[in-house]
This record gives sequence, structure tokens and C-alpha cells, in this order.
Amino acid sequence: MGRILMIVGAILFLVGLCWPLIGRLPGDIVFKKGNTTFIFPIVTCLIISLILSLIMYVINHWFHRM
Repeated sequence: MGRILMIVGAILFLVGLCWPLIGRLPGDIVFKKGNTTFIFPIVTCLIISLILSLIMYVINHWFHRM
């Protein structure tokens, strides 16, 4: 279990390092009015959800093999 947590932590660390390079994706909603900016990253959330679901599926599949 510790090994899996270290791998997931390393993946999250690498994603965090790359995040400023990625920026906003096409499809993210941005509202600007005066000095206020509201950003709703819907596409980014969908991609993160897909990646985390795949990681959890692989981990779950791997544990049931043991």
C-alpha cells in the first residue's frame, strides 16, 4: 500500500509541476467584468476526473489480481 501511495504522490507532484505550463484548456469558462474574473475549468475538471478514474481502475484491478 505504501508503494502505491508513493507512486500516486509522485504523479500528483509531476502534474503540479507541469500545471503552469498547461494553463487553461479550450472549453474552460471565463467571465470577466471590470476588475473581477471568474474561471470555471470544466474541461480541466473532466480530464482530471478521467485520469483519476483510470488510475483507480488500474489500482483496483491490480489488487483483485493478488
